Amino acid sequence: MLTVHHALAFLVLGVCLLAGALALVAYRTRGSAGALVSHVLALAQTLIVAQVAVGLLLLADHRRADKGAHYMYGSLAALALAWPWLYAPPDARRRLAWFAGATLLAAVLAARAYVTA
Repeated sequence: MLTVHHALAFLVLGVCLLAGALALVAYRTRGSAGALVSHVLALAQTLIVAQVAVGLLLLADHRRADKGAHYMYGSLAALALAWPWLYAPPDARRRLAWFAGATLLAAVLAARAYVTA
């Protein structure tokens, strides 16, 4: 299970960076998200949720991280992706910018969580 958690960490980092970059490019060029950008953003969110779920399974199995900051950064990464769903403006262009920023923030927080593991 720990190997799955480590593999998901790399997937989360890569997909979040890719999704954030694609969303920013779409924001700057078209101003709206196409199907590809929407699906990659959804994939990034799904991977973060899966990473948190595997982490909770590891906790249930009494396998804890050495540093408590790992839990903080992991939780903040998950909250960063929930934030635009609650506070992003209704305008589609600005909403895309919020999701792009939140996804890049989640990537940074996930990287920090990986370092503190």
